[in-house]
Amino acid sequence: MTAVASASRIAVVTGASSGIGAATARQLAAAGYRVVLTARRKDRIEALAEEINAAGHQATAYALDVTDRAAVDEFATAFRTIGVLVNNAGGALGADPVATADPADWRQMYEVNVIGTLNLTQALLPALTASGDGTVVVLSSTAGHSTYEGGAGYVAAKNGARVLAETLRLEIVGQPVRVIEVAPGMVRTEEFATTRFRGDEEKAAKVYEGVAEPLTADDVAETVTWAVTRPSHVNIDLLVVRPRAQASNSKVHREL
Repeated sequence: MTAVASASRIAVVTGASSGIGAATARQLAAAGYRVVLTARRKDRIEALAEEINAAGHQATAYALDVTDRAAVDEFATAFRTIGVLVNNAGGALGADPVATADPADWRQMYEVNVIGTLNLTQALLPALTASGDGTVVVLSSTAGHSTYEGGAGYVAAKNGARVLAETLRLEIVGQPVRVIEVAPGMVRTEEFATTRFRGDEEKAAKVYEGVAEPLTADDVAETVTWAVTRPSHVNIDLLVVRPRAQASNSKVHREL
C-alpha cells in the first residue's frame, strides 16, 4: 500500500454513521489517514471516532447534513488542505414504478445523492487542489449504469452522481486531483434496504433472499481504500464491484 504523504493525510468521509461510510472510515484510518467523519447522526459518528482513536488511529466527528449548503460551507472553512473526499452519503427510498412513485422520494434521493455530493465537492475542491495530491471519490452504484423495474428514482439519482464524477474529471484534468467512481452492486448492510422499504424488515430481507454472499460494507471499503492508495499518477476512473452471484442488476443467482 502506498504511503500517505503528510500534506494529504486528511480524509473526509460523508455518511460515515453506518454501512459503507463507517467501514471506509475505519479502513482509511488504518491506512494512515486522519479521518473526518460526517453524518447527521452525531452520536454514531462520535462513537465511531472513539473506536478509531482507541485503535491507535486518528478520527474526528463532525455532525453535518450534506444537503445544507450553508453548513457545508462552514464545515469547509476548517480545512486549508485535505487529501481525500469520499462522497458516500446517499441512499434509496421506495421501489415503486414510475406510474405511482412519490415525487417527494425522488426529490429526497436527488438532494442527498447528487446535490449533497455537489455541495461537498464544490466546498472542498480548493483544499483538495491545495494539497497537491487530492482525490475525490464518488460512491455511485451499478444502478447508475443500468436501470431496473421499480428503481427509476434511485437510478436517476445515481446517474446524476455518475455524471457529476465523469464531468468533473474532464473539467479539472491537469489539476493535482483525481476523480474516482466506485459503483457497488448488491451490498448487504444493516440499513440500506430497511431504509428503502421504510423499516419493513420482511421486504428488506427479500432483496438478499437466497443470495449466498452479497457484498459487505467491508468489501466496498477495501475497494475504495485500494483505489485511493494507488500511486498519485494512477486514476481508477470507474470500478464496478458486484458479488459473484450478481451478473447484472436484474440477473442474480439465488439458492431457493
